[in-house]
Amino acid sequence: MAKDDNLPLFETKLAKGRILFQFYSLLIFVGTCFIFAYRLSHIPAKGEPGRWAWIGLFFSELWFCFYWFVTTVVRWNPIYRNTFKDRLSHRYEKALPGIDIFVCTADPVIEPPVMVINTVLSVMAYDYPPEKLSVYLSDDGGSDLTFYAMLEASRFSKIWLPFCKKFKLEPRSPEAYFRTAVEPLGEPVLAKEWSTVKMLYEDMKKRIENTTKLGQISEEISKEHKGFNEWILVASRHDHQTILQILIDGRDSEAMDIQGQPLPTLVYLAREKRTQYHHHFKAGAMNALIRVSSGISNSPIILNVDCDMYSNNSKSVRDGLCFFMDEEKGNKVGFVQFPQAFENITKNDVYSSSLNVTMQMEMPGFDGNGGPCYIGTGCLHRREALSGKKYNKNFMEDWKRWSNRSVEESTRVLEETSKVLASCNYEENTQWGKEIGVKYDSAVEDVLTGLAIQCRGWRSIYFSPERKGFLGVAPTTLLQSLVQHRRWSDGDFQIFASRHCPFVLGYKNIPLKLQLSYCIYPLWAPTSLTTLYYVIVPSLCLLKGISLFPQIHGFLHLYLSSFSTVHIALENVFGLGAHSRAGGMIKGCGYTEEQLPTFLACWTIS
Repeated sequence: MAKDDNLPLFETKLAKGRILFQFYSLLIFVGTCFIFAYRLSHIPAKGEPGRWAWIGLFFSELWFCFYWFVTTVVRWNPIYRNTFKDRLSHRYEKALPGIDIFVCTADPVIEPPVMVINTVLSVMAYDYPPEKLSVYLSDDGGSDLTFYAMLEASRFSKIWLPFCKKFKLEPRSPEAYFRTAVEPLGEPVLAKEWSTVKMLYEDMKKRIENTTKLGQISEEISKEHKGFNEWILVASRHDHQTILQILIDGRDSEAMDIQGQPLPTLVYLAREKRTQYHHHFKAGAMNALIRVSSGISNSPIILNVDCDMYSNNSKSVRDGLCFFMDEEKGNKVGFVQFPQAFENITKNDVYSSSLNVTMQMEMPGFDGNGGPCYIGTGCLHRREALSGKKYNKNFMEDWKRWSNRSVEESTRVLEETSKVLASCNYEENTQWGKEIGVKYDSAVEDVLTGLAIQCRGWRSIYFSPERKGFLGVAPTTLLQSLVQHRRWSDGDFQIFASRHCPFVLGYKNIPLKLQLSYCIYPLWAPTSLTTLYYVIVPSLCLLKGISLFPQIHGFLHLYLSSFSTVHIALENVFGLGAHSRAGGMIKGCGYTEEQLPTFLACWTIS
């Protein structure tokens, strides 16, 4: 037995600088007590002007204090993870499990086909045995334009995948790579190959964009693949049969790249849609993919990504497997969540789309309290956990029992038998969307699904590698930001006000500190009401000469003025996403990258 055979595949570290944050939190608590003492001792008498406004302000401050307490619980004890991929390769390289990768798209206008296939190609090119990768695209737009782009991507992958491995490219999205990469001029042979591949990609991109602009598939293109015949029966994007096409069959001996190496399985799916059936949006698409993939590849691990979040790190799946396959703690892991990161954030990040506070402070805090929530993309799931199985302390994963379909079964037969799994009436009178798969009836189905998995006894893990696992596109306009935040706020509050409330569903199933952690997002919506009150009422009272705040002097003056000034100023710096400027300033004071999130936590208390 080798020396490192008993060593763990990952390690957990507590955040540095926790004592600083905890001490600062205690100072805030003391200051808050002073505020409450003043409110209670100076309530205007009956009949005095401003009495009810004063009482309302007091209750608003009570609410702010409670919300501050919740955020402090989340940020009190963040943890960070490191993986040992070399140990994983040493022990399991020949026994690595299959991975099914789900990519979801819904509209070829909002989500252009070129962007979609860049995400698909990036995950097909993972540093992983290609015969153990299966990539599924769910096209809820049911667009033949997207199918055509996928057909082009399946051909280009025969060139792109060996090119990525030969040059060890990062990232492995063609668009992202060629946008920033510099042509290698040292060796003429390599330079020629590099230029050729880039030219082939640009040609493919041009063909797809030209076809997309036309808005229809030409007769010449429609003859290239039998799959285009499916659109003859399509009435509209909301009324069509299941369209399922296996573009690359990974078990086929002819599915090889230009160097004779196997290619990953590639599947296009447009699930059946009928006007009389509710399709449940992304949750319905995910559940259809879970069923269809179980009949085609049936891999024990599922990775789901949005179509606008390409893989930025070719070793991400190996990082995730370090948690699932760890001999001591891996059997309890239900899902591994990577952070969301974006490549289109502007320097000032006016609408705070970077989610720095959430991804760099709150998610590590969730992990320290029992496990992060599921955020809908960039997440590796254990198939059994996602499919509704409860965790048993005697559970031991046998990776060898998972196997692909029979070699004798033809691709044509497999397509036909799998179509029924994506039909509208398949879920009737079943537990799909309730106890099995992704949850329905919520605008934030991801958060609810992750909570349900944790309540069934599974542990979740948050992992933020040095090189980001995925890069996506964030809202860049006020309208987009408002729509997104409204959906999040409404959906999270619906969870809190339903039987799925963390304190109800999580009672005796998850730790109390994790139940409290889940409240940080559902309480966004009601907090807006107290914020509006605090902003509007004192201003109106001031117009009438009624003061709701004390004459500031002495210690109270020192505390409140310094706290308010520092808090508001730094909230504007950090809360609005100017992470790079603030990070440079902090690291210039001697803080490390690992200490930076904890330092930020001290100054973004809300």
